[in-house]
Amino acid sequence: MALEFTVDPELTDELRAEIVACWTDVTNAGGSVGFVPPITMDDVHPTAARYLAGVAAGRDNLIIGREVASGDEADHRELEHGGIEHGEMELSQIEHSQIKRSDMEHSEIGHTTSGRLAALAFLTDEQSRLTEHWRTVKKVMVHPDFQGRGYGTLLMAELERVARAMGLALLALDCRGGTGNDEFYKKCGYVEYGRLPGALRIGADEYRDR
Repeated sequence: MALEFTVDPELTDELRAEIVACWTDVTNAGGSVGFVPPITMDDVHPTAARYLAGVAAGRDNLIIGREVASGDEADHRELEHGGIEHGEMELSQIEHSQIKRSDMEHSEIGHTTSGRLAALAFLTDEQSRLTEHWRTVKKVMVHPDFQGRGYGTLLMAELERVARAMGLALLALDCRGGTGNDEFYKKCGYVEYGRLPGALRIGADEYRDR
């Protein structure tokens, strides 16, 4: 099996439903993607619609990964992270190839319209001229059926590949404290630059750092 990525896929009704279902399953399995379990697909629909509206408008980017049967080994190169400062992934020191948006439809490891949706994430734009050189990574998720296969690391590498192709200089993200996700992102090259204690309320008397 191989994981194949698509950047900004066609937002069909089928794909929208897949994304909402994945989001729901990830949350109910304990994933920190904006909700607290238990939830239903109806809970996710409004939030997913907002994110997908940004993609449809061309403001933001959606990256999805599908697991497909393959007779060939996927070739993934290790990405180097240099010049990391202030909790953001520094990309500006790397020579960027001039790749048009339409050229990003196919990733280095291929594209397919078949296979189950295994992973997804968004790159969101603050829509400011002062921050147009970077994006925020949001809603990073791997479906529970596919966890433990290294797909999270592959997804983060694909996000960086897309960022490089866009000519971006920085990537930033935040995460929920107490989940161990911060250690995962550090392994992917991110550096913590701040922590807001108790910013996230996940229960009546339970708070987590952001």
